[in-house]
Amino acid sequence: VQLQASGGGLVQPGGSLRLSCAASGNIFSVGVMAWYRQAPGKQRELVARITRGGSTNYADSVKGRFTISRDNAKNTVYLRMDSLKPEDTAVYHCGADVWPYSGTSYVNYWGQGTLVTVSS
Repeated sequence: VQLQASGGGLVQPGGSLRLSCAASGNIFSVGVMAWYRQAPGKQRELVARITRGGSTNYADSVKGRFTISRDNAKNTVYLRMDSLKPEDTAVYHCGADVWPYSGTSYVNYWGQGTLVTVSS
């Protein structure tokens, strides 16, 4: 199973970006999908998560600015980021709980991150 994240880049404060992460490979079903971020010198933190049914949770620092969504048919999760701040600068990673074909439980997978830089 591979998770491929894309959509990062350089944006000015107040700007917007949309990240995407597609899961591919030996997949029967995808459960919870999530975005985490890690800024230089800081621990990785949960940004947002979404269940297969669409229930969402957000870190307090991004509530009202970020929106997580998913397309179950494409095994893809998105993160719409608005009103970006310099403190949002980080490498953003996606993760997913994947039930493989012939599997007996969900397995957690992580993808390579995409860098988001918020700077003027």
